[in-house]
Amino acid sequence: MRSRLLPASALAAAVATALLLSGCGSGDDWSRPHAKPTAVGTPGAGFFPDASPAPEATITPRPGSWNGVRPSEGYRVVLLTVGDDPQTRTLVSAVTEWAEEENVSLKTLTATRPDQFIPRISRAIEMKPDLIISAGDDLIDPLALVTPNHLDQQFLVVGAELAEPTANVTAADWTGASFRGEGLGMSSTYDPATFTPERAGRAVRAGAAAVLNGLTG
Repeated sequence: MRSRLLPASALAAAVATALLLSGCGSGDDWSRPHAKPTAVGTPGAGFFPDASPAPEATITPRPGSWNGVRPSEGYRVVLLTVGDDPQTRTLVSAVTEWAEEENVSLKTLTATRPDQFIPRISRAIEMKPDLIISAGDDLIDPLALVTPNHLDQQFLVVGAELAEPTANVTAADWTGASFRGEGLGMSSTYDPATFTPERAGRAVRAGAAAVLNGLTG
């Protein structure tokens, strides 16, 4: 597996632009530090693998083993999103519904052009959330460039993955949703029809449970 970086022209174009920012959740304005978040509840049997996974490994937790885990109140999340295709809309809806159900303080940053991708990621990091969630294949290559330089910030990619993630990047995907960057091409198993609300919701919950329990990278 290989990471693919943005071309120099795209990097040069990554300048500050107007920011689309929306929020929902507990009403937290994020102006002050808050307590370190914790996992409320514990994963069920089959969530953790029998042996500690190697870096960049893929694990398959038992279905539903993540259902007993939620973040502590006021968990701060930035949702990064690119694209208006049905798959991305399904992922965004899943994240939004999870945030509402779990009283997560959620803010959304949306990019509409390639020159906004890196500035949006940088802005999300500057906001110092507990977790940054990514939805949209076009963010994969920019994330591969930025995330290794911010190891203290946790990222969760839903419906796709980074080819060579660092320890602060977790992906929750499934057969049919395994895009890993432009340079690697679309997986032969990619299937837009697999992006159902149910599957996307499971990915968000399983991914968040993994991050909350330190099962990252």
